[in-house]
Amino acid sequence: MISSIKRFLIGRPLKSTALGEQKLSKTKALAILSSDALSSVAYGPEQILIVLVTLGTLAFWYSIPIAIGVLILLAALILSYQQIIFAYPHGGGAYVVSKENLGVNPGLIAGGSLLVDYILTVAVSVSAGTDAITSAFPSFHSHKVVIAIIFVLIITILNLRGLTESATILAYPVYLFVLALFILIGVGLFNVLTGKVSPDLSAPLGTPVAGVSLFILLRAFASGSSALTGVEAISNAIPNFKDPAPKNAAKTLMAMGTLLALLFSGIVFLAYYYGISPRAEVTVVSQIAEETFGRNGMYYFIQGTTALILILAANTGYSAFPLLAVNLAKDKFIPRMFTIRGDRLGYSNGIIILGVASILLIMFFEGQTEHLIPLYAVGVFIPFTLSQTGMMLKWIREKPTGWVPKFIINTTGALISFTVTIVFFLTKFDRVWPVLIFLPLIIFIFHRIRRHYEAVGDQLRITTCEPAVPIEGNVIIVPVAGITHVVENSINYAKSLSPDQIIAVYVSFERDDEKKFEEKWKNWQPDVRLVTLHSHYRSIIQPLTKFVDTVEHKASESNYQVTVVIPQFIPKKGWHNILHNQSSLLIRSFLLYRRNVIITTVPYHLKK
Repeated sequence: MISSIKRFLIGRPLKSTALGEQKLSKTKALAILSSDALSSVAYGPEQILIVLVTLGTLAFWYSIPIAIGVLILLAALILSYQQIIFAYPHGGGAYVVSKENLGVNPGLIAGGSLLVDYILTVAVSVSAGTDAITSAFPSFHSHKVVIAIIFVLIITILNLRGLTESATILAYPVYLFVLALFILIGVGLFNVLTGKVSPDLSAPLGTPVAGVSLFILLRAFASGSSALTGVEAISNAIPNFKDPAPKNAAKTLMAMGTLLALLFSGIVFLAYYYGISPRAEVTVVSQIAEETFGRNGMYYFIQGTTALILILAANTGYSAFPLLAVNLAKDKFIPRMFTIRGDRLGYSNGIIILGVASILLIMFFEGQTEHLIPLYAVGVFIPFTLSQTGMMLKWIREKPTGWVPKFIINTTGALISFTVTIVFFLTKFDRVWPVLIFLPLIIFIFHRIRRHYEAVGDQLRITTCEPAVPIEGNVIIVPVAGITHVVENSINYAKSLSPDQIIAVYVSFERDDEKKFEEKWKNWQPDVRLVTLHSHYRSIIQPLTKFVDTVEHKASESNYQVTVVIPQFIPKKGWHNILHNQSSLLIRSFLLYRRNVIITTVPYHLKK
């Protein structure tokens, strides 16, 4: 039944040879890898205005030069990540660049930041989209945590079905959002040019504003730069592209940067010219749409596609998180299970872990994840800064043809990204301070995992491990609970291994039972030695493990191997297991960690 449900939700398994069919075209990749960056248009311009409104509405004209600064940073990041794509065509993005050029720990800082950031991407995006839906339908507000979890489950299942299938489904809402905003911006600009919007709604550029300072402008710039989250995702996901992967990834990155620049600048300009002020209950995009179209079908189309893109922005995390995890796992910093492809050829373990972690985050914050946005943004700008700095060192060290313009681009990106990071720490320390705790903790865990893998490899390597001691014989212990076909099956198997060294062990709770069983055994299996152990506290495990330890100690002196053969019957139906004590599983669990004891389970399958 479980297998049938899995097949229904995920689909039939794909052969490994079908991997090429799961690669993404530029059109589909743009949709699923750009959804996070494009969705930030819905809140990035608003973040600028939220800071400027503290100076009054006259200060809104500063949103124009601030937006230009954001666009300069965007251009530097796009050009830089294009260079990263061609320099590191196997993916990994900021993690690989930082590790190879700055060292292991900077690489782990970048990788750890992005892993956490992709979890935050899913939680924040889905919660924001859910808020948009519950704003339109207030009766659902009390169920927003459940709704958000359902959305996470749906996106998780879609991604488990494979890249191509999920991209085909999720591409439509993304492109509808882009179309809706282009229509909004186009009609809005037409209204401005034709004089339908009064110029008196906005203060002229250059209007003096009392109380303005460089610190406030930098704070607004840093807040607006939150619109650039997700820009790095394409460089992490190069292996998902059709060949030639680096070339297609670079073109997709440029298309994403162009769309993001046009949409961001359009919304900022319209918000300024319309004199839009940020309001808690209505978003800036919603206000622009209402001013442009009124409350008609077009307005609701824009609101609907905005809610969808906010939810689907989570898909960027599902596309980039598993591939980043693969790179970390190959370097032995996280469990190797992240390198395993699932039935549909996706890295399903990474997809499932991301979904579970996001759901836990949504439940912990009860869907109120908007306070995580600064942490979410600073978690991106730390890798931005490290990757740009790493590329600077790469160009200085290698000095390839035409390296100076590339160096200037990376230097510009590094300085601006570092400035944004510092401003976040200075202005929103109360929300970003957890990064100072979880990053060192994550790096410590990374190193502990790698140390474990190195220790395991060293112990398993034939050239370095201790030579195996030759085995002279085998002592077989068979725990028995009665005279049954299950025990008979196990005794017969034990005889096939070592007919002269078999010890049957019976643990009794009552003295009378002990004597009766000894008599029955002598009549049934006279050639097999029986040892009876009395348990004063009605425990099977304690006397049995003590006996096994005693036998193992004596056997090791003669280079004999101790094998415990555990009889176990297997019910015909799975639910029947809850009707039995599962003593065999308990014995196996306790004996499994005995260093020189081999555990063998002999199953006996019941027929009804």
